[in-house]
Amino acid sequence: MTPLAARELADDALHFVATDPDLAAALLAASGAEAGGLRKMAVEPEFALFLLDFLLENDARVVDFATAAGVKPTEVMAARQALSGPEDGWD
Repeated sequence: MTPLAARELADDALHFVATDPDLAAALLAASGAEAGGLRKMAVEPEFALFLLDFLLENDARVVDFATAAGVKPTEVMAARQALSGPEDGWD
């Protein structure tokens, strides 16, 4: 997956989470931010990784998002890996 496709999937994930009050509340709790703070965080490049990690913490979240987005659940992890770049020490 390309970084651009991964970013687009993360954008879809943000929309998915934002439209579900329970998920949005859980994301706020995980971030430790208020709703306004989360909006500011969302423009930071690292936020996409945080958001995908949030989804990946829970199999049901991944499956629900993947179903809604019309992608395979494994694509969520692929997007996370594409955004994080190569791991140090794994040469």
